[in-house]
Amino acid sequence: MIRNKMGVESTTHPRISRFLLFFLYFLAIFLQAGAYGLTFMLPRLFDSFGANEKIVGWMLLVTTVATIVTVYFSGHLSDLFGRLRTLAGACIAISVSLYLYGSLEVVGIWLVTASLLLGFGWGLTYSLGPIVLTRLVRADERVRFFTLISVFVMMGFGLSPVLASVLEGAGYSVRDAFYVTATLCIISATLFFFLDDPIKTHAINPRPEAPSRITLNALSGVVASRSLLPIVMICIGASVFAGMINFQTVFADARGLDYANFFLTYTITVVIFRLVLARFKGGQNPYRTIALLQYVMGLSIVVFIFSGAIFPLYLMVAFLFGIGYGISYPILVAMAANDAREDLGAQTLQLFALTYFVGIFGFPLIAGWMIVEVGTRPLLIVIAILAMMEATLALRRSMR
Repeated sequence: MIRNKMGVESTTHPRISRFLLFFLYFLAIFLQAGAYGLTFMLPRLFDSFGANEKIVGWMLLVTTVATIVTVYFSGHLSDLFGRLRTLAGACIAISVSLYLYGSLEVVGIWLVTASLLLGFGWGLTYSLGPIVLTRLVRADERVRFFTLISVFVMMGFGLSPVLASVLEGAGYSVRDAFYVTATLCIISATLFFFLDDPIKTHAINPRPEAPSRITLNALSGVVASRSLLPIVMICIGASVFAGMINFQTVFADARGLDYANFFLTYTITVVIFRLVLARFKGGQNPYRTIALLQYVMGLSIVVFIFSGAIFPLYLMVAFLFGIGYGISYPILVAMAANDAREDLGAQTLQLFALTYFVGIFGFPLIAGWMIVEVGTRPLLIVIAILAMMEATLALRRSMR
C-alpha cells in the first residue's frame, strides 16, 4: 500500500526509477532473445534424429506463416490484453516451443506445433518490443533506444549458440541449450507482467495506448508513406542475415571450422559498436550511412565465398558482417518509424516486423533447398547479390 498526493492509501504499483524500468525491460528482452539464436542450431538438432536442411527449411516456413499471421493480429491482441501482458504470453509460448524442440526425436505433428508456437511468440515479441519503447522515449531519442534494444536482442541470440557449443563441449547435448533457454523465457514473461504498471507510469504521453491493430486503411496508409522503402529493405536484409546465420553450422562444418567462433566474434562486434554508437543518429544523411554499412555487409559475404578454411579470414567475415548488418539495422528501424505517418507509427513497426520475419524465416526454405541440391557456394552468391541490392536501394533513397 502507498499513499497518493491526497494522503489516501492506494494499491497502485510502487513507482520505480526510470533507470530501473529500462534495465528490467531490456533484461526481459535479452532473456527471451536467446530463443531466436537457437534457431541457428536447428540443423544440428535435426541432424540428431536424421532430418536434413530441407526439413529445417520447412519447419521455419511453418514458423514464418505463424509469424506473419501473428504480426498482423498482434495489434488486436495488444489492444485486448495490453502490450506488456501480450509480451508475457508470447514468452510463455516460446518457452513451450523450445521445450518441445529439445524433447522431440521424430518429425511429426509436435515438431510442427513447436514451430507454430515459436512463430506466434516471436511475432509478438519482435513487433511489440519497439512499440512499447515509443511510449517511453521522444522521437529524437529513437535511434539511441532502438539501438539499445537491438544490443540486448543481439546479445541474447548471439550468445545462445555459444551456450550450446559450451554445453556440448562439457558433455551435454544441444537439447540442453533449448531447456535452459526455455527457463529464461519464463523469467522474461514474469518481468513483462511486473512492468505493466511501471511503464504506464513512466509513459511520456499519459493518454491510453493508441490503437495498434492493422486495418485495410492503415495498411494502405503505410504503403503510401515513405516508410515503405525501409519495410522492403528489411525483408531483403533479413534474408541475407538468415542465409548467413541460420546455416552457419553447416558452412563451418563443411570447412572444418568452429561455428562458435563466428557467433562470438559477430556478437561482440555488434554489441560493442552498437553501444559505442548508441547516440549516433545516422549522420546528416542516414540512408547514405545505411548504404555504406550494407556494402560492407555484402563485401563480407564475398570474402566468405573465397576464404575457405582460413581461420583469420573466418573471423574477419564475422567482424565485417557484424559491422555491416549489425549497425545498419537499428538505423533502418528508426528510419521506418520516422518516415511513418504519426497516426500509423505502431502499424508501421508491425509491418516492418512482418516483412522482417518473411525474410528471416522464409528464406531458409530456399537456402535449405539450395544447400541440399546445389551446394553452399551458389547460396552464398545469391546472398551476396541480395546484400548489394539492399545497399543500392538505400543509396538511391539517399540521393533524393
